[in-house]
Amino acid sequence: MSEQEPAARKPRVHGLGGVFFKARDPAALADWYRRHLDLDVQPWGGALFRWQRAGSGQDACTVWAPFGEDSTYFQPSDKPYMLNLRVDDLAGTLQALREEGCTVLDRHEESEQGKFGYALDPEGGLLELWQPAPGY
Repeated sequence: MSEQEPAARKPRVHGLGGVFFKARDPAALADWYRRHLDLDVQPWGGALFRWQRAGSGQDACTVWAPFGEDSTYFQPSDKPYMLNLRVDDLAGTLQALREEGCTVLDRHEESEQGKFGYALDPEGGLLELWQPAPGY
């Protein structure tokens, strides 16, 4: 084990919660994906891919959604994408990342979908960490 790797612990991330990216025309792009690749694009502009967690069998989903190219949601990252990663313990994951010297943003959200926290990877990519509410 390298000096940078934490001691054995339970996994923090259990799945890909979403892929979000900027597009010149999000509605037209979503329509293209709907028409040509059969994505079930919803009125809110994205699609859900439903699956079950390995081991527990719990229902889960991954979100696919284009954002407008002028969106500021991915800030402070200058990348045209954001990854959403599913976690079971958001507070514990964010605390551990802080203790390991990672960049954790002072940005939190809570909605009917669950709790969200944010960190940056070493190249400045925004990671949205999601502790899903039951049913997501």
